[in-house]
Amino acid sequence: MRLSLKRLPSRVKRAARFEIHAHWRRQPIVLGSVLYESFSGNGMLDNPEAVFRELLAAPDLTHLTHIWALSDLHTYRAAVEEFADDPRVSFVRYGSAAYYRALATSQYLVNNATFPYDFSKRQGQVYLNTWHGTPLKRMGYDIDGGALATANIVRNFVQADYLLSANEFMTDQMYRTAYKLDGLYRGTIVEEGYPRLDRQFLDDAGRDEVRSRLAASGIPLGDRKIVLYAPTWKGQVFGRPEDDLDALLAHIAQVEERIDTSRYAVLVKTHQSVHALAAGRPELARMLVPNEIPTNLVLGATDILVTDYSSIFFDFLRTGRPILFFTPDLADYAGTRGLYFEPDEWPGPVLMSARELGDALAAVAADDDRVPAEARERYLAMQRRFTAYEDGSAASRVVDIVFRGAREGYRLRTGLDDDGREKILLYVGGMRPNGITTSALNLLNNLDHERFDVSAFFAQSTVPAIIGKQQQIHPAVRQFPRVGGMNGAKLRHLARHLDFRRGRTAQHAETEAQNRLWDDEWYRCFGDSRFDYVVDFSGYGPFWAILLLHSPDAQRAIWLHNDLASDAHREVNGEKKMLHSLTQLFTLYAQYDHLVSVSPTLSDVNRASLAEFAPPQKFLSALNTVDAEHILENAQGDLRELTFDEETGSVPDWAEALLAPAGDVTTFVNVGRLSPEKNQERLIRAFAQVHAENPKTRLVLVGSGPLEDHLAAVVTELGLQGSVYLTGMQRNPHAIMAKADCFVLSSDYEGQPMVILEALVLGLPIVTVEFASAKNALPAGSGLVVPQSVDGVADGMRAYLRGDVPDSVFDWAAYNRKAVGEFYRAIGAEPVVPAAPEVRAVAPSAVPLDAPAPVPVASPGEAATESAAAE
Repeated sequence: MRLSLKRLPSRVKRAARFEIHAHWRRQPIVLGSVLYESFSGNGMLDNPEAVFRELLAAPDLTHLTHIWALSDLHTYRAAVEEFADDPRVSFVRYGSAAYYRALATSQYLVNNATFPYDFSKRQGQVYLNTWHGTPLKRMGYDIDGGALATANIVRNFVQADYLLSANEFMTDQMYRTAYKLDGLYRGTIVEEGYPRLDRQFLDDAGRDEVRSRLAASGIPLGDRKIVLYAPTWKGQVFGRPEDDLDALLAHIAQVEERIDTSRYAVLVKTHQSVHALAAGRPELARMLVPNEIPTNLVLGATDILVTDYSSIFFDFLRTGRPILFFTPDLADYAGTRGLYFEPDEWPGPVLMSARELGDALAAVAADDDRVPAEARERYLAMQRRFTAYEDGSAASRVVDIVFRGAREGYRLRTGLDDDGREKILLYVGGMRPNGITTSALNLLNNLDHERFDVSAFFAQSTVPAIIGKQQQIHPAVRQFPRVGGMNGAKLRHLARHLDFRRGRTAQHAETEAQNRLWDDEWYRCFGDSRFDYVVDFSGYGPFWAILLLHSPDAQRAIWLHNDLASDAHREVNGEKKMLHSLTQLFTLYAQYDHLVSVSPTLSDVNRASLAEFAPPQKFLSALNTVDAEHILENAQGDLRELTFDEETGSVPDWAEALLAPAGDVTTFVNVGRLSPEKNQERLIRAFAQVHAENPKTRLVLVGSGPLEDHLAAVVTELGLQGSVYLTGMQRNPHAIMAKADCFVLSSDYEGQPMVILEALVLGLPIVTVEFASAKNALPAGSGLVVPQSVDGVADGMRAYLRGDVPDSVFDWAAYNRKAVGEFYRAIGAEPVVPAAPEVRAVAPSAVPLDAPAPVPVASPGEAATESAAAE
């Protein structure tokens, strides 16, 4: 309660902000108004500033009004004062009510980074995203694990009418590849150079003016030439800016010992994110370039540039003046963040120590500030490649295109959405470690990415286990992590929630207001993106199912991982916890084109039990795929290394037992969530019977869940300590399964259990209780199906000990081809079957699953799947 009260003010403030934003989003757009934002309000800077000044000076565009978002109107008072007498220019504080009014009602939006999560472009608004530089360091998907950091960036990009590009490399490497806009972006890339570079074209009077501004800020420049040091901030060091600033000061001191400081002044231009901290260090006062002076003006007055991995050097190339690279952390940085160009391609010497840098600067000074001879060829080559369009008039061309609607004769790229592949959007659920997540990841790995452009949609999370699963998404897949929440007035959201409680979920598009609420949320998440096939692969959440129904025209499919009618009425601790949610989900089925169960038998069950919600022809099936290569690779893992505890210096008892010579001990294994529907208690009690008859047996249960303590108590009750092991959640269960002799499944219900597929890949003999889709899970001649009882499971284990349970026979390559073909057919795509891969199955005499074993089928009330994975 105390924690809730503590958070109350921030929640009220957040609710008020959303309500203000919602109010202004309902108001008319103010024609002729332009909102500018640079680095989240961190000054009047960069390309937006250059575009602003071009517009302000244009005789035919005097009707425009201009609004600048600044994080602090006092800190940037120089900008405010400069335009105090111009009625066309006004300022708002970033994040204020006035800011959200401008964001919602301005006709033109200009940003060099991203608008906040709340932002969703309205019809009638024109969005120009200029970005802020040609990248040297890798970006987006080009960074290992970088996909999740792209969430708000890609969301902004796909809403932008125009993306500004300085050169072809930036278009192809950053926009098309690093942010995976190829095949998706429907706007226009303007490849006409960078407006901010226009500010570098200074005559002598212009250079003198910049120097005067620097002097007025407290820098004792005098008539000295300027050496500008402009480092970027990176990696884990970014979280310790104090350490960086201390190192920076030490480096500058060593450099100044080696140059003539009566001729050269070393100035520092810090990264936007740490400027405020740098401004608080008195030692930097004599050299720190104020943030409100545009960087490119400073570059225009700079004689020598020193940088590391910052894109600033691409801008400075156009001046033809020397660039030196100071990279003492090059090996570490290149190995973690990664670079697009190797140091031997850079247009200047690369120095590893401050002393080397000082000596190199002295050498450049002695050579009349010319580019070092050994770098001149590289310098000219990069000039031609990256600054070919920089002639001092880029801003004029951008204004002509965006604000005057000109097209003829300009370098415009509009074909990024025309790569020929069909587009699939797959909502993969909450990405918790469970069967649905495993199925989704396997599917993404098995799809034909040369034929399909695939995007995955999920909620952004801070939970490490979920992030770990998200990072396993196939690298060819574009990711849309959902950040932020729905826009719209609280009363409309209240009406939405009431509709859900009253059972009116299917009427989400019945009123204009509610329909617009959902359409706006789709656009907030996906902008102008278009998909041919939209898939709710999770299939448990009404919210997500409704949202996907608001996609532009597409074939829509929703997955049924269970006997959902039974799931809805299943009691957990005396409550039918999913009854209302699933019932509301069922009412949406009529609006989907395809209702896809994970096995033919389960599809029959769902077709019968959900007949009132959709016609029978909509019910289809598609088997889950299996990532066999990953499973086999994991099975080779070193169990000692995987389970070694650094604190205790040992491995757990269960791992020690598995690592010891097995002798004639037989190991049974089960993998799954420790929850009621998995019924591991039945397995433990069955094992107790078998162990009493044959003490040279043991049981390993891999997983965690709400019944972990209860199952441990059952083990103690039966005196099975040392024979039954609960391992808890393990990041590599396949290495444990590989140490076992027989896999046993004791669940009350399953759809198509992924663990059976994994056991099949590993060639484990399988004993499973009877459930509806067991016949779809086991190929002919594999495994043994037993009744759902303690005695039945015990008999199955006895059968294995007698040698009556056959080894698994599984052609996983043929199985995956079949499963993928079924997926294509189920979503409405042509089921083109790819050629068989050369990698073959584990079992030498494998047979495909086209001929399932004739096992009994459970009643509809017993059939289900991974309900633990229900969202």
